[in-house]
Amino acid sequence: MKTLNIPTSKSITNRALIINALSGNKCTLMNISTSRDSQIMQELLASNEKELNVQDAGTVMRFLTAYYAITNQKVTLKGTERMHQRPIKILVQALRSIGTKIDYLGKEGYPPIYIKGFTSLNACLEMAIDSTVSSQYISALLMISPLLRNGIWLKLNEKVASKPYIQMTLDLMAHFGVTSEWKNGKIMIPAQTYTPNTLVIEPDWSSASYWYSYISISQNEQVFLKGYKEKSLQGDSIVAKIYEQLGVTTKFTSEGIVLSKNSFIAKKLEIDFSNYPDLAQTVLVTCAFHKINLKLTGLESLKIKETDRIAAMQHELKKINVELTEVNYGEFELKTESLSIPEILFIKTYNDHRMAMAFAPLSQWTNIEYDEKEVVAKSYPSFWKDLELFTTH
Repeated sequence: MKTLNIPTSKSITNRALIINALSGNKCTLMNISTSRDSQIMQELLASNEKELNVQDAGTVMRFLTAYYAITNQKVTLKGTERMHQRPIKILVQALRSIGTKIDYLGKEGYPPIYIKGFTSLNACLEMAIDSTVSSQYISALLMISPLLRNGIWLKLNEKVASKPYIQMTLDLMAHFGVTSEWKNGKIMIPAQTYTPNTLVIEPDWSSASYWYSYISISQNEQVFLKGYKEKSLQGDSIVAKIYEQLGVTTKFTSEGIVLSKNSFIAKKLEIDFSNYPDLAQTVLVTCAFHKINLKLTGLESLKIKETDRIAAMQHELKKINVELTEVNYGEFELKTESLSIPEILFIKTYNDHRMAMAFAPLSQWTNIEYDEKEVVAKSYPSFWKDLELFTTH
């Protein structure tokens, strides 16, 4: 049985790096993610430059926008061409309403942006924000809210995108001494200060999903993933329950988890990915392989990720004669009856790390070629090395 050390969570890392910066860099962060996104976050937080390039890191763009606002710095934030197509208007509007001056340097509502000052407002703010698009806007505001003169009351929509990521943010803030309350659709955080603390960052569950998929479509494989615990800050830990329906048993030990192949494969599934959209691509490929009748909802945020992930998956799944179809607005269906895996499968990644890794488990059954394998560095730099180890007998 192979043993793998999966990279730690970039979602936890990037939040912790912002909180550390807001508390005067007095925290101790252990097991910082080796992902490119987290490296970019570290480099930019340490930089004295007035024009900063976040490259393709959406979390970095959104979190730094709020960070530079609350710290009253004059900074230009820019990124890749794709980053300049990813909306930031909801966050900018919210920051302007609490006293930030921000200009768009290109298209209205999109990066690049120029943050040019902050004047704190006196009133205790009750702010309504569209929470259906991206949880990163919410998390960016939450992390700076204790530093506002009178804190903040954040009113969310009835529907909240990626809700576990917001809870992750609040849990991490609590770890560093900040109290909050979330009830009746409002998150209330009074003015207070962060307390320096030590944080050991846990392994990344979305990265573990590729090995769940690998075991699921294997003939009879096992793998041990070090460091995972049953209690996690990450909503993507739901992957263990999802893959119970896809032939994978998860055994928790004191050192990590053992993933084993079992014989149960569901014939049909309905999954709402609203709270864990980063698992969608992986689950789609697994279900395609097993010819499962899969119905999906909660994919709205996939359109504004590194690429339009829905369109990308539709295009690449056709290469194995599987169709992802929108049957009603926001409701998708996977049609797998004609599944056919060619001897050589060429996958286009669209500069998206998850596109490459979601299809990689099929390498057990065919030869896969990629237009750009290096994209995995965004979240899981050692992925190909781990895959090679796993497939070497």
